[in-house]
Amino acid sequence: MKRKKILRLYSLTCVGWIMAFGLIVVLSQDAASQDRRVKVRISNAGFTITALAIAQGDIDYVAGVGPASVAATLTGLPSRAIWFSSDRVSYWLQSAPQYKTIQELKSKKIAISGGVGGTNHVALSIALEKSAVNPKDYVMVGIPGQQLQVLYSMESGFVEAALLSPPHTFSAARKGFNKLLDVGAMVEMPGGGLTTLIKTIQSRPAEVKRVIHALQLAKDEVRKSKPKTVELIIRLLKMDKETASETYDAFQATLNPTGIPNRAGMDNLVRSLQAQGRFTDRRVALNDVADERLATEVAKELGYKLP
Repeated sequence: MKRKKILRLYSLTCVGWIMAFGLIVVLSQDAASQDRRVKVRISNAGFTITALAIAQGDIDYVAGVGPASVAATLTGLPSRAIWFSSDRVSYWLQSAPQYKTIQELKSKKIAISGGVGGTNHVALSIALEKSAVNPKDYVMVGIPGQQLQVLYSMESGFVEAALLSPPHTFSAARKGFNKLLDVGAMVEMPGGGLTTLIKTIQSRPAEVKRVIHALQLAKDEVRKSKPKTVELIIRLLKMDKETASETYDAFQATLNPTGIPNRAGMDNLVRSLQAQGRFTDRRVALNDVADERLATEVAKELGYKLP
């Protein structure tokens, strides 16, 4: 008996829409060549909400690898990150026009979303350390809400600088705010991916590989389909063409070429949790939070150049 493949993607971010576009193209091309298809349930809601659903078997995969999914794993959910959509966050440290260097920002306030001790804070701290300055010399201010509120806090003069991601990066630059530090280029940290239960990996490895294979093909489709993807961004995210094009280019630079989870990225996610005082008594190994084996097999089958 034939069953339709169902892909459920909820609460999509910009990266989610980009990946969804690629999946639509790939799966539509694949549909005509497969007589038998299985039902695959992928949720893109917050992992804090879907952890119970995945544990009970209501969904098969969570479209996300981040602090919430890693925290769920370390708390006891028998799950692992199995695929990365990106291995870098797309963030810039931007400042008011009078500040030209990160040294000039010492003792000044920097706005970050997600709160002090969160992923953004840890990513910025790592980037500052790599820039040979002490993160403790800066005043990090957690701003509730989304990136737009972070931008407003800098525009209003409440803070002297802010950690921003596209499209707000470009909006701030057009208003005269300086781009001081490309945090994403300096810090390996997954910006998205796929998480599933250990029992799914063990009992249905062929299915897991097919899902990863489809996602990789989707990512490749996005890489070579800028006009179509930009058109989708314009329509769904209500951006002008210039901003949509810049956003596409920025996220292109963050995409993980092979999809294989890497140690540096997962270590930085764990570090962000430990910076909040969580799991500080644990030494976390890569295989405690990720299983890269099937993604590696898919990458080899697709002929990707591996490190």
